[in-house]
Amino acid sequence: MDITATANALLSLLGGKENIASAAHCATRLRLVLMDDGKMDKAAIDKLEGVKGCFSNAGQIQVIFGTGLVNKVHAEFIKAAGISESSKSEAADIAAKKLNPLQRIARLLSNIFVPIIPAIVASGLLMGLLGMVKTYGWADANSALFVMLDMFSSAAFIILPILIGFTAAREFGGNPYLGATLGGILTHPALTNAWGVAGGFHTMDFFGLEIAMIGYQGTVFPVLLTVWFMSLLEKRLRTLIPNALDLILTPFLTVVISGFVAMLFIGPAGRALGDGISLVLSTLIAHAGWFAGLLFGGLYSAIVITGVHHSFHAVEAGLLGNPNIGVNFLLPIWSMANIAQGGACLAVYFKTRDAKIKAIAVPSAFSAMLGITEAALFGINLRFVKPFLAALAGGALGGAWVVANHVGMNAVGLTAIPGMAIVQAGSLLSYIIGLVIAFGSAFVLSLLLKYKTEAA
Repeated sequence: MDITATANALLSLLGGKENIASAAHCATRLRLVLMDDGKMDKAAIDKLEGVKGCFSNAGQIQVIFGTGLVNKVHAEFIKAAGISESSKSEAADIAAKKLNPLQRIARLLSNIFVPIIPAIVASGLLMGLLGMVKTYGWADANSALFVMLDMFSSAAFIILPILIGFTAAREFGGNPYLGATLGGILTHPALTNAWGVAGGFHTMDFFGLEIAMIGYQGTVFPVLLTVWFMSLLEKRLRTLIPNALDLILTPFLTVVISGFVAMLFIGPAGRALGDGISLVLSTLIAHAGWFAGLLFGGLYSAIVITGVHHSFHAVEAGLLGNPNIGVNFLLPIWSMANIAQGGACLAVYFKTRDAKIKAIAVPSAFSAMLGITEAALFGINLRFVKPFLAALAGGALGGAWVVANHVGMNAVGLTAIPGMAIVQAGSLLSYIIGLVIAFGSAFVLSLLLKYKTEAA
């Protein structure tokens, strides 16, 4: 293909040089922020040579080219547009200004939790493996090796407030190390470990206020609210304290004041908020059962379109850290919805005679099977509408199955096939059956429904 010609044609179809706010790229997609999305000709972009799909997400226009090719197109595109290269974070910041308040909150929570997902995945995977070892008696649970590995598996959840404190402060514009310090205060050894509170705890009299000396290990909302307050306080103090004393007084006052506010007010309120959300969800799952799974599984992909789904990371982490729950029962439902998008997308490959649609459908379906649904969702299923509806039905059926069979996960972040690595011991077979139900039903429905499958 003529990469220069494609880049120039793409620029024209996006509304010209004056309509480009930023241009970045990831491994497979060109990520663009436009001044006016209405000037874009999406149908014509989809027909360009080399383009495997085009969709809008989180304020960005994302054009799929594929690994290797996207780098070359990006280089020619910024040359034709006469702009400098933007980083993904810069492009995301510009795109954020186009989001509504709810989407901005979801993006904020996503930026806070995505960096710590590897730690939670590692701990969750190890926790799952140890659960299998204990369930099936493969090793002595009292051995030194098992005890040490058990320590490794729970560490990320115990210090979760410290990890969140660091990333949250960075997002809120505060000092990340002060944020981590506040997380450390909330999990200090002087406080009774929240996971062992059943053994009793003591209170302290603080000028007439009874303070429960309970830690916030594994909690989410107390440290989020505390670090938000801390960041506002730190910024205010920097405007009031002379530069010569800033290094000494600002961090000192920030930690002391925020620490007292956290222990007296924000911490208990944040714990109540997190426990309330967890209680509502667990009660709904317990009493509505498979119907809740049907509803959540059917709606999840529709929520993904809005971008609000990123906020679920906070809720899922709260479920895992709650000593009364300790399991992520939402992620298996999301897994069913994601793999259903892959099943519906793959059916389009068998229905269409359009070579370009076939070329897009297979890698997009495979990506959805690995939990990355954007290409299938925006590039194929939403384009033809009925495959998207078939995927919603598949996600609903799979969601109903995993809830009815009490499937849970030990971490966040992994869905669909990779999610098998973090499924709780004893639930793996039910999870796999759920994947088959979701994928298979979405595939069959998408194959049977009547719709045009040629590129519009």
